Amino acid sequence: MPLDVIVLAAGQGKRMRSDLPKVLHPIAGRPLLAHVLDAARTLNPRKTVVVHGHGAEKVRAAFAQAPVEWVLQSDQLGTAHAVQQAMAHVNGGGDVLILYGDVPLVRPDSLKRLVDAAREGVAVMTTEVDDPRGYGRIVRNPGGAVERIVEEKDASGAERAIREINAGFMALDGKRLGGWLGQISNRNAQKEYYLTDVVSLAVKERVPVIGVKVHDPMEVAGVNSKAELAALERAYQRSQARRLMDAGVSLADPERIDVRGELACGRDVAIDVNCIFEGRVSLGDGVRIGPNCVLRNVTLGAGSEVLAFSHLEESEVGVRCRVGPYARLRPGASLAEDVHVGNFVEVKASRLGAHSKANHLSYIGDSDIGAKVNIGAGTITCNYDGVSKNRTVIEDDCFIGSDTTLVAPVRVARGSYIGAGSTITKDTPAGQLTLARGRQVSVPGWKPPKKKG
Repeated sequence: MPLDVIVLAAGQGKRMRSDLPKVLHPIAGRPLLAHVLDAARTLNPRKTVVVHGHGAEKVRAAFAQAPVEWVLQSDQLGTAHAVQQAMAHVNGGGDVLILYGDVPLVRPDSLKRLVDAAREGVAVMTTEVDDPRGYGRIVRNPGGAVERIVEEKDASGAERAIREINAGFMALDGKRLGGWLGQISNRNAQKEYYLTDVVSLAVKERVPVIGVKVHDPMEVAGVNSKAELAALERAYQRSQARRLMDAGVSLADPERIDVRGELACGRDVAIDVNCIFEGRVSLGDGVRIGPNCVLRNVTLGAGSEVLAFSHLEESEVGVRCRVGPYARLRPGASLAEDVHVGNFVEVKASRLGAHSKANHLSYIGDSDIGAKVNIGAGTITCNYDGVSKNRTVIEDDCFIGSDTTLVAPVRVARGSYIGAGSTITKDTPAGQLTLARGRQVSVPGWKPPKKKG
């Protein structure tokens, strides 16, 4: 049966107290709505329609490349009204799945169960919570079938005691949905058109209503405040931590890791506390990540180690490398095997060859560093002339003394030694010691200045 998806994402989210539309607030570094669309995409729908309202331009701009159709709900008169706005964009002759743009943790397999149940009638997703306040309650008949969904403001005392709640998601035949939407009124405490009234209409016509229950309430929890956003962030990260540990990754503390993208790990990977992984990160066998590190779109080869407080972005690290502590690899950094990049060393758009080392307080930018090169403390490649970037080339087996300044474009030939404190502006000959210092002068009789008063 063909499937069309309608995502309701028009709410303002007043309790968020933010100018950012609610569905654009992030979970794991991505908008709430992005998570919902990803889950829907796994069902291969014929069409996805997003009903938006508050901050419409920002929402559309954030998903400019998404394969969805947009429907503007100018007057937000309830969930049934929102769905009705989308029905003109839904193709006939199939099922419709209705989702909410602020419920980011729903699992694709739960959505598949919901869609499969719709073959028998109207399928609604439910869960049980300890405190059902604020939710619509699932009212079942003596036989256990769903009879209706009652909103809290319209519920009796006995109905408010029910712990099974409406999760909001619904799947049903599109033609039936279109007919029932026209029969829904706003005679209720909120003066809104409730989508949940579809259940009563289905029961009235003897169409089965199937409750598809999920066991984890966090899976179908929505976001209405910053506190709820933070709670769902932790729930998401706990699930990522479980996934990693099930795959054999050692986490120092599962409560202190943030995965904001795709993290792939080999065998015997160990990750210390407070690490953040963004974009696509791949860690080879035996990789160790120290505490308080940030890795964004990075690949690390087997046996490499990243020490505390290091930041790596858009970089490639070979096998058996050592990075940090307090190191920074910026976009375009590439380390071959057994390279050491130490404390307070920054590398940008540069390649370091096998067994090379820059252990202290250096900047390497727009450079090609050969194999077995030693970069002394305080070395700087001066890659920017005020207009354009220029490259520095250091060939194999070179030794760069401490506090050296290399003014690009410049080439240090194979086997060169550069004396400490030199400023190199010309290419050096191979295998020789090059010095570029001003003459040392001592001033007889000089006395240091004294403070007045």
